Amino acid sequence: MREASVSLSAISANVEQLRRLADGTAAMAVVKADGYGHGAVEAARAALEGGAERLGVADIREALALREAGITAPILAWLHDPEEDFVAAAEAGIELGIGRVEQLDAVAATDASPTVHLKVDTGLGRNGVERTRWAELFERAAALEGAGRLRVTGVFSHLANAGRDEDLAQVAAFETALTMADAAGLSPELRHLAATAGAIDVPEARFDLVRLGVGIYGLSPFDERDAASLGLRPAMRVEAAVAAVKRVPLGSGVSYGLTYRTSADTTLALVPLGYADGVPRQASSSGPVLINGERFTVAGRIAMDQFVVDVGNAPVAVGDRAVLFGDPAAGEPAADDWARAAGTINYEIVTRIAGRTTRTYRA
Repeated sequence: MREASVSLSAISANVEQLRRLADGTAAMAVVKADGYGHGAVEAARAALEGGAERLGVADIREALALREAGITAPILAWLHDPEEDFVAAAEAGIELGIGRVEQLDAVAATDASPTVHLKVDTGLGRNGVERTRWAELFERAAALEGAGRLRVTGVFSHLANAGRDEDLAQVAAFETALTMADAAGLSPELRHLAATAGAIDVPEARFDLVRLGVGIYGLSPFDERDAASLGLRPAMRVEAAVAAVKRVPLGSGVSYGLTYRTSADTTLALVPLGYADGVPRQASSSGPVLINGERFTVAGRIAMDQFVVDVGNAPVAVGDRAVLFGDPAAGEPAADDWARAAGTINYEIVTRIAGRTTRTYRA
Protein backbone atom coordinates (compact mmCIF):
# COMPACT_ATOMS: atom_id res chain seq x y z
CA MET A 1 0.00 0.00 0.00
CA ARG A 2 1.13 3.50 -0.79
CA GLU A 3 0.74 5.47 2.41
CA ALA A 4 1.24 9.01 3.68
CA SER A 5 1.02 8.69 7.45
CA VAL A 6 0.45 11.96 9.33
CA SER A 7 1.11 12.58 13.01
CA LEU A 8 -1.55 14.91 14.37
CA SER A 9 0.26 15.30 17.69
CA ALA A 10 3.29 16.57 15.76
CA ILE A 11 1.17 19.28 14.15
CA SER A 12 -0.23 20.35 17.53
CA ALA A 13 3.23 20.36 19.10
CA ASN A 14 4.68 22.34 16.20
CA VAL A 15 2.04 25.04 16.62
CA GLU A 16 2.89 25.27 20.31
CA GLN A 17 6.60 25.52 19.55
CA LEU A 18 6.18 28.14 16.85
CA ARG A 19 4.07 30.26 19.15
CA ARG A 20 6.87 30.05 21.72
CA LEU A 21 9.38 31.14 19.08
CA ALA A 22 7.06 34.04 18.20
CA ASP A 23 6.83 35.15 21.85
CA GLY A 24 3.21 34.07 22.17
CA THR A 25 1.82 36.11 19.27
CA ALA A 26 -1.64 34.95 18.19
CA ALA A 27 -1.48 32.42 15.36
CA MET A 28 -3.33 31.62 12.18
CA ALA A 29 -2.70 28.06 10.97
CA VAL A 30 -2.52 27.94 7.19
CA VAL A 31 -4.13 24.77 5.83
CA LYS A 32 -4.36 25.64 2.15
CA ALA A 33 -3.51 23.03 -0.52
CA ASP A 34 -5.24 20.37 1.56
CA GLY A 35 -3.11 21.21 4.56
CA TYR A 36 0.12 21.20 2.53
CA GLY A 37 -0.76 17.65 1.54
CA HIS A 38 -1.44 16.53 5.12
CA GLY A 39 -5.24 16.79 5.00
CA ALA A 40 -6.85 20.17 5.61
CA VAL A 41 -9.59 19.17 8.03
CA GLU A 42 -7.39 16.97 10.21
CA ALA A 43 -4.49 19.45 10.15
CA ALA A 44 -6.85 22.30 11.03
CA ARG A 45 -8.22 20.47 14.06
CA ALA A 46 -4.74 19.52 15.25
CA ALA A 47 -3.48 23.08 14.80
CA LEU A 48 -6.40 24.52 16.74
CA GLU A 49 -5.74 22.01 19.50
CA GLY A 50 -2.12 23.21 19.53
CA GLY A 51 -3.16 26.80 20.17
CA ALA A 52 -3.90 28.38 16.79
CA GLU A 53 -6.85 30.76 17.04
CA ARG A 54 -7.62 31.10 13.34
CA LEU A 55 -7.23 29.27 10.03
CA GLY A 56 -6.10 30.47 6.62
CA VAL A 57 -6.65 29.06 3.13
CA ALA A 58 -6.12 30.31 -0.38
CA ASP A 59 -9.58 30.02 -1.88
CA ILE A 60 -13.19 29.96 -0.79
CA ARG A 61 -13.81 26.31 -1.70
CA GLU A 62 -11.12 25.28 0.76
CA ALA A 63 -12.76 27.41 3.45
CA LEU A 64 -16.24 26.03 2.80
CA ALA A 65 -14.91 22.47 3.03
CA LEU A 66 -13.66 23.26 6.55
CA ARG A 67 -17.04 24.68 7.50
CA GLU A 68 -18.80 21.60 6.08
CA ALA A 69 -16.57 19.46 8.30
CA GLY A 70 -17.93 21.31 11.33
CA ILE A 71 -14.99 23.63 12.00
CA THR A 72 -16.27 26.89 13.49
CA ALA A 73 -13.00 28.79 14.05
CA PRO A 74 -12.44 32.01 12.07
CA ILE A 75 -11.22 31.24 8.54
CA LEU A 76 -9.61 33.66 6.09
CA ALA A 77 -9.59 32.98 2.33
CA TRP A 78 -7.49 35.41 0.28
CA LEU A 79 -7.12 34.43 -3.38
CA HIS A 80 -10.21 34.79 -5.54
CA ASP A 81 -11.28 34.19 -9.12
CA PRO A 82 -12.05 37.45 -11.01
CA GLU A 83 -15.69 36.32 -11.28
CA GLU A 84 -15.90 34.95 -7.73
CA ASP A 85 -19.33 34.64 -6.13
CA PHE A 86 -18.82 35.73 -2.53
CA VAL A 87 -22.36 34.97 -1.30
CA ALA A 88 -21.75 31.43 -0.01
CA ALA A 89 -18.56 32.52 1.76
CA ALA A 90 -20.24 35.49 3.41
CA GLU A 91 -23.16 33.37 4.56
CA ALA A 92 -20.74 30.81 6.04
CA GLY A 93 -18.89 33.52 7.95
CA ILE A 94 -15.72 33.16 5.92
CA GLU A 95 -13.43 36.17 6.24
CA LEU A 96 -12.31 37.45 2.84
CA GLY A 97 -8.89 38.72 1.91
CA ILE A 98 -9.20 41.58 -0.57
CA GLY A 99 -6.23 41.97 -2.93
CA ARG A 100 -7.81 44.24 -5.54
CA VAL A 101 -9.77 47.45 -5.04
CA GLU A 102 -12.42 46.21 -7.46
CA GLN A 103 -13.19 43.22 -5.23
CA LEU A 104 -14.58 45.48 -2.52
CA ASP A 105 -17.78 46.29 -4.40
CA ALA A 106 -18.30 42.65 -5.36
CA VAL A 107 -18.00 41.61 -1.71
CA ALA A 108 -20.20 44.46 -0.55
CA ALA A 109 -22.92 43.34 -2.98
CA THR A 110 -23.73 40.37 -0.75
CA ASP A 111 -26.39 40.77 1.92
CA ALA A 112 -24.35 39.22 4.73
CA SER A 113 -22.12 42.20 5.61
CA PRO A 114 -18.95 40.11 5.24
CA THR A 115 -15.75 40.56 7.21
CA VAL A 116 -12.70 41.48 5.14
CA HIS A 117 -8.93 41.75 5.50
CA LEU A 118 -7.38 44.27 3.13
CA LYS A 119 -4.19 43.03 1.50
CA VAL A 120 -1.51 45.50 0.45
CA ASP A 121 1.59 44.74 -1.60
CA THR A 122 4.58 45.87 0.46
CA GLY A 123 7.23 44.54 -1.87
CA LEU A 124 6.57 40.90 -2.74
CA GLY A 125 5.00 41.85 -6.06
CA ARG A 126 2.24 39.22 -5.94
CA ASN A 127 -1.33 39.44 -4.68
CA GLY A 128 -2.19 42.68 -2.90
CA VAL A 129 -3.11 46.24 -3.81
CA GLU A 130 -0.23 48.26 -5.24
CA ARG A 131 1.05 51.21 -3.21
CA THR A 132 -0.29 53.85 -5.62
CA ARG A 133 -3.83 52.67 -4.84
CA TRP A 134 -3.62 52.23 -1.06
CA ALA A 135 -5.46 55.48 -0.35
CA GLU A 136 -8.21 54.47 -2.79
CA LEU A 137 -8.47 51.03 -1.17
CA PHE A 138 -8.80 52.35 2.36
CA GLU A 139 -11.19 55.17 1.47
CA ARG A 140 -13.51 52.86 -0.45
CA ALA A 141 -13.41 50.25 2.32
CA ALA A 142 -14.18 52.90 4.93
CA ALA A 143 -17.14 54.16 2.90
CA LEU A 144 -18.56 50.65 2.52
CA GLU A 145 -18.00 49.92 6.19
CA GLY A 146 -19.76 53.14 7.11
CA ALA A 147 -22.71 52.09 4.95
CA GLY A 148 -22.88 48.75 6.76
CA ARG A 149 -21.98 46.75 3.65
CA LEU A 150 -18.89 45.09 5.12
CA ARG A 151 -16.60 45.14 8.13
CA VAL A 152 -12.85 45.62 7.93
CA THR A 153 -11.25 43.48 10.60
CA GLY A 154 -7.76 43.13 9.17
CA VAL A 155 -4.98 44.60 7.06
CA PHE A 156 -2.23 42.28 5.89
CA SER A 157 0.68 41.68 3.55
CA HIS A 158 3.36 39.05 2.95
CA LEU A 159 7.12 39.12 3.40
CA ALA A 160 9.38 38.13 0.52
CA ASN A 161 11.95 36.61 2.93
CA ALA A 162 14.75 38.09 0.84
CA GLY A 163 16.98 39.09 3.75
CA ARG A 164 16.68 41.23 6.86
CA ASP A 165 17.09 44.59 5.11
CA GLU A 166 14.36 43.75 2.62
CA ASP A 167 12.11 42.38 5.37
CA LEU A 168 12.48 45.55 7.44
CA ALA A 169 11.76 47.67 4.37
CA GLN A 170 8.50 45.76 4.01
CA VAL A 171 7.74 46.25 7.70
CA ALA A 172 8.18 50.00 7.20
CA ALA A 173 5.95 49.95 4.13
CA PHE A 174 3.32 48.01 6.05
CA GLU A 175 3.40 50.53 8.86
CA THR A 176 2.83 53.27 6.30
CA ALA A 177 -0.20 51.36 5.02
CA LEU A 178 -1.56 51.05 8.56
CA THR A 179 -1.18 54.79 9.09
CA MET A 180 -3.10 55.42 5.87
CA ALA A 181 -5.83 52.99 6.93
CA ASP A 182 -6.16 54.84 10.23
CA ALA A 183 -6.34 58.18 8.42
CA ALA A 184 -9.20 56.81 6.30
CA GLY A 185 -11.13 55.98 9.45
CA LEU A 186 -10.47 52.25 9.62
CA SER A 187 -9.65 50.46 12.87
CA PRO A 188 -8.58 46.90 11.94
CA GLU A 189 -8.23 44.54 14.88
CA LEU A 190 -5.75 42.28 13.11
CA ARG A 191 -2.55 43.45 11.44
CA HIS A 192 -0.55 40.58 10.02
CA LEU A 193 2.56 40.37 7.88
CA ALA A 194 4.73 37.44 8.99
CA ALA A 195 4.45 33.81 7.89
CA THR A 196 6.55 31.06 9.51
CA ALA A 197 9.95 32.51 8.60
CA GLY A 198 9.03 36.03 9.67
CA ALA A 199 7.35 34.80 12.84
CA ILE A 200 10.64 33.21 13.88
CA ASP A 201 13.24 35.65 12.58
CA VAL A 202 11.58 39.07 12.21
CA PRO A 203 9.97 40.09 15.52
CA GLU A 204 9.21 43.52 14.03
CA ALA A 205 6.83 41.78 11.60
CA ARG A 206 4.70 39.93 14.17
CA PHE A 207 2.14 42.68 14.87
CA ASP A 208 -1.17 41.16 16.09
CA LEU A 209 -1.03 37.80 14.33
CA VAL A 210 1.41 35.46 12.60
CA ARG A 211 0.40 33.10 9.81
CA LEU A 212 1.98 29.71 10.40
CA GLY A 213 2.22 27.53 7.30
CA VAL A 214 5.03 25.11 6.51
CA GLY A 215 6.33 25.17 10.08
CA ILE A 216 3.22 23.57 11.58
CA TYR A 217 3.91 20.51 9.45
CA GLY A 218 7.37 20.23 10.97
CA LEU A 219 9.33 21.65 8.05
CA SER A 220 11.81 24.50 8.15
CA PRO A 221 11.30 27.56 5.94
CA PHE A 222 15.05 28.18 5.99
CA ASP A 223 17.75 26.71 3.77
CA GLU A 224 20.40 26.83 6.47
CA ARG A 225 18.39 25.55 9.48
CA ASP A 226 16.60 22.24 9.64
CA ALA A 227 13.40 21.47 11.50
CA ALA A 228 15.12 19.85 14.47
CA SER A 229 17.14 23.00 15.15
CA LEU A 230 13.85 24.90 15.45
CA GLY A 231 12.29 22.32 17.75
CA LEU A 232 9.88 21.09 15.06
CA ARG A 233 8.93 17.50 14.22
CA PRO A 234 7.99 16.46 10.64
CA ALA A 235 4.38 15.27 10.59
CA MET A 236 4.33 13.22 7.37
CA ARG A 237 5.89 9.89 6.55
CA VAL A 238 5.56 8.52 3.00
CA GLU A 239 6.15 4.83 2.44
CA ALA A 240 5.09 1.81 0.40
CA ALA A 241 5.49 -1.95 0.50
CA VAL A 242 8.18 -3.36 -1.80
CA ALA A 243 6.21 -4.90 -4.68
CA ALA A 244 8.87 -7.07 -6.30
CA VAL A 245 12.45 -8.20 -5.80
CA LYS A 246 14.77 -9.67 -8.41
CA ARG A 247 18.40 -10.69 -8.67
CA VAL A 248 20.22 -9.32 -11.73
CA PRO A 249 23.78 -9.56 -13.09
CA LEU A 250 26.44 -6.86 -13.41
CA GLY A 251 25.69 -4.36 -16.17
CA SER A 252 21.91 -4.70 -16.04
CA GLY A 253 20.01 -1.59 -17.13
CA VAL A 254 17.29 -0.12 -14.97
CA SER A 255 14.16 1.85 -15.91
CA TYR A 256 13.46 4.10 -18.92
CA GLY A 257 16.47 5.15 -20.95
CA LEU A 258 18.66 2.68 -19.03
CA THR A 259 20.37 5.65 -17.40
CA TYR A 260 21.43 3.39 -14.53
CA ARG A 261 23.38 0.12 -14.90
CA THR A 262 24.32 -2.15 -12.06
CA SER A 263 27.98 -2.17 -11.05
CA ALA A 264 27.86 -5.77 -9.77
CA ASP A 265 25.53 -8.71 -9.38
CA THR A 266 22.81 -7.19 -7.24
CA THR A 267 19.22 -7.17 -6.03
CA LEU A 268 16.66 -4.71 -7.39
CA ALA A 269 13.62 -3.78 -5.29
CA LEU A 270 10.53 -2.28 -6.92
CA VAL A 271 8.70 0.44 -4.99
CA PRO A 272 5.14 1.20 -6.24
CA LEU A 273 5.29 4.98 -6.01
CA GLY A 274 5.82 7.28 -8.98
CA TYR A 275 5.28 10.77 -10.24
CA ALA A 276 1.53 10.12 -10.51
CA ASP A 277 1.64 9.83 -6.72
CA GLY A 278 3.69 13.00 -6.32
CA VAL A 279 7.20 11.54 -6.24
CA PRO A 280 9.27 14.04 -8.26
CA ARG A 281 10.77 12.59 -11.44
CA GLN A 282 13.57 15.15 -11.03
CA ALA A 283 14.86 13.01 -8.14
CA SER A 284 15.64 10.08 -10.45
CA SER A 285 18.90 8.37 -9.45
CA SER A 286 19.18 10.62 -6.40
CA GLY A 287 16.16 10.30 -4.09
CA PRO A 288 16.87 8.52 -0.77
CA VAL A 289 14.89 5.47 0.40
CA LEU A 290 15.02 3.64 3.73
CA ILE A 291 14.37 -0.12 3.70
CA ASN A 292 14.83 -2.25 6.81
CA GLY A 293 16.82 0.48 8.49
CA GLU A 294 19.32 0.86 5.63
CA ARG A 295 19.41 3.85 3.30
CA PHE A 296 19.53 3.39 -0.45
CA THR A 297 19.13 5.61 -3.50
CA VAL A 298 16.65 5.48 -6.38
CA ALA A 299 18.25 3.62 -9.29
CA GLY A 300 17.43 5.15 -12.67
CA ARG A 301 14.38 7.12 -13.67
CA ILE A 302 11.29 7.46 -11.55
CA ALA A 303 8.31 6.35 -13.64
CA MET A 304 4.62 7.21 -13.39
CA ASP A 305 3.78 4.37 -11.02
CA GLN A 306 7.05 3.03 -9.65
CA PHE A 307 10.78 3.28 -9.19
CA VAL A 308 13.61 0.84 -8.56
CA VAL A 309 16.14 0.68 -5.73
CA ASP A 310 19.46 -1.15 -6.06
CA VAL A 311 19.82 -2.77 -2.63
CA GLY A 312 22.99 -4.73 -3.37
CA ASN A 313 23.11 -7.86 -1.22
CA ALA A 314 20.82 -6.54 1.50
CA PRO A 315 18.10 -9.01 2.57
CA VAL A 316 15.09 -7.16 1.14
CA ALA A 317 11.86 -9.05 0.51
CA VAL A 318 8.48 -8.39 -1.03
CA GLY A 319 6.33 -6.61 1.55
CA ASP A 320 9.18 -4.81 3.31
CA ARG A 321 8.44 -1.15 3.90
CA ALA A 322 10.27 1.44 1.82
CA VAL A 323 10.21 4.88 3.49
CA LEU A 324 10.80 7.85 1.19
CA PHE A 325 10.75 10.49 3.90
CA GLY A 326 9.60 11.01 7.46
CA ASP A 327 11.29 12.04 10.70
CA PRO A 328 15.11 12.19 10.59
CA ALA A 329 15.11 11.74 14.37
CA ALA A 330 13.85 8.20 13.69
CA GLY A 331 16.57 7.62 11.10
CA GLU A 332 14.29 8.30 8.14
CA PRO A 333 15.17 10.51 5.17
CA ALA A 334 13.73 14.03 5.39
CA ALA A 335 11.49 15.83 2.94
CA ASP A 336 14.45 18.22 2.69
CA ASP A 337 16.57 15.35 1.33
CA TRP A 338 14.07 14.78 -1.45
CA ALA A 339 13.90 18.51 -2.07
CA ARG A 340 17.64 18.65 -2.60
CA ALA A 341 17.53 15.57 -4.82
CA ALA A 342 14.82 17.15 -6.97
CA GLY A 343 16.21 20.70 -6.96
CA THR A 344 13.17 22.14 -5.20
CA ILE A 345 11.93 23.00 -1.68
CA ASN A 346 10.36 20.92 1.07
CA TYR A 347 7.01 22.72 0.61
CA GLU A 348 6.64 21.16 -2.83
CA ILE A 349 7.65 17.68 -1.74
CA VAL A 350 4.84 17.33 0.82
CA THR A 351 2.11 19.21 -1.05
CA ARG A 352 2.49 17.11 -4.20
CA ILE A 353 1.92 13.76 -2.45
CA ALA A 354 -1.48 12.68 -3.73
CA GLY A 355 -2.85 10.42 -6.45
CA ARG A 356 -3.26 6.88 -5.20
CA THR A 357 -1.46 7.44 -1.92
CA THR A 358 -3.67 6.65 1.09
CA ARG A 359 -3.47 9.23 3.85
CA THR A 360 -3.68 7.84 7.38
CA TYR A 361 -3.41 9.50 10.78
CA ARG A 362 -1.57 8.65 13.98
CA ALA A 363 -0.77 10.26 17.29
